[in-house]
Order: sequence, then C-alpha cells, then structure tokens
Amino acid sequence: MCPLPAPWKLLWLLVLLLWRCRLSLCDLKVRVRLEDGQVTEETLQADSERDCITLEFRKTDGTFITYLADFKQDVKIFRALILGELERGQSQFQALCFVTRLQSNEIIPSESMAKLRQKNPHTVRQAEEMRGIENMHMDVAINFTKGVQLSSHIHNICAEAKEAIFTRQDDVRAWLEKGVDGSMFEVLPQPSSLPALRQCKFCSLDWKPCMCSYRLSLEWFPCSLKYCKSRDPSGRTTSYKCGIRSCQKGYSFNFYVSQKQLCLWDEET
Repeated sequence: MCPLPAPWKLLWLLVLLLWRCRLSLCDLKVRVRLEDGQVTEETLQADSERDCITLEFRKTDGTFITYLADFKQDVKIFRALILGELERGQSQFQALCFVTRLQSNEIIPSESMAKLRQKNPHTVRQAEEMRGIENMHMDVAINFTKGVQLSSHIHNICAEAKEAIFTRQDDVRAWLEKGVDGSMFEVLPQPSSLPALRQCKFCSLDWKPCMCSYRLSLEWFPCSLKYCKSRDPSGRTTSYKCGIRSCQKGYSFNFYVSQKQLCLWDEET
C-alpha cells in the first residue's frame, strides 16, 4: 500500500478524531442553578461504545457529584465526594456510592446524548419537568471487589468508596433472579432490629452507629426525546425526533453507618 501524503494523513487523522467524538465520547457542558441559588456547570459525557452516560458537577460546598447510567447492565450509580471536617478527625474527603437499577425512560439513550450540542453555552438552563424527590432506603452493602458483576463502572466510579457502597433489597432480589452472586451483598442493621438505632442528626456521640441521610439533586438532564409530526408527499402522517425534554430530580438516601463520625453533614441544625 502506498503511504498517504502528509496533508492526507492530517486530514485522515482529523476524520478519525471527529468520528471518535461523534460515535463514542462527547462532552456537553451545561450551566445550571443549584438549590441554594448558585450556578454551577454540569458536564455530561456519552460513551456510545460502552453504552453509558456520565453526569458530573460540583456543589457550592465543594462536594463533587457523579451520576452514571449503564444501559448495558440497567444499572445507575451515584457517587458523592464530600469534603471532610479535618478539625473533627475526618480525612480530606469522604466518598459514598449508591447503586440501583436503571429504569426505562429515566434518561435518553447514549447515542442520542452523543448527538446533543450546546447552542448557547452561557445560558443558565432550567429543567422543563420537575420529577420531585425519590426516597431510597439503602439497606444493603455491596462488596467492592465483586461489584463488577453489577457494572464494570463500579471499580472506577466507587474506588474511593470501597467501604460505603449501598443498594436496596428490592434491587438485590431482581439481580439475584438474573444469576448475580449473592455473596457480594450484606444486609445492614436496621431500626426494626435495633430499636436504639437513631437518625444521625439526633445522635449526640460521634462514635455511635446511626441511620444517615444524604440528599442530592440532578438539576438538569435530558430525560426523554421529543417527537414532532409531519406529512409525507402522500399525505401520510409520520413522526421524527426533534429535540429533548429536560428534567430535574432529587434523591434522598437513607443508610446505616457504624459511627456518626461518618455522617457529620446530617447533624441537626
């Protein structure tokens, strides 16, 4: 085969890069307003090869939030990197991971996400649909080493949260029916079995076990596709994709911690 002239090599390389962005990894940056009124920038990345979408942003208090939708395994992962309170003996940051099943129509497909483009990058976006807050009782711990069976992304997303990966018994039952190894799950203590187990915000001793709460909100994400109608030359009505619908959704996670020291943000104010 004859070698390509230098200009053609550059052109071919450019084509490959554009193709890679179009079909695999593409970033979309969106400015959104947080619950406290401050503006932050969300980064949404679609990987059509691995069939997943990642959404990341930083909260006003410095907490870094990651949401990942794994369409291949029908799993979604939330990770929070929370700045620690050094003066109270915490490390520089604390990591939490919450893993649940991904339901249909929660977010647009990765291929559709990869095609989105930002027209007005300085505009502060507001979601069209408010989906409220979903309360999640995370009563099961996931073994980090074995979690790859649920999603290959757990080893990457939850690496800093090896001892704090949580899910729900309802999700566990569904995964067990699919043949997932049950030894990766450990049911955590609950108030029903330990009457003395209190909410962390009402617990006065940092070393006592308690039930912790953590709340986060995805202020803007493309939750569904919009379809418009047109007529073909024969007069027949057809529909076609003509945009996306954006949503806002909050999540409140409730889970067991071995000591209140691991849940200082939940103190009573």
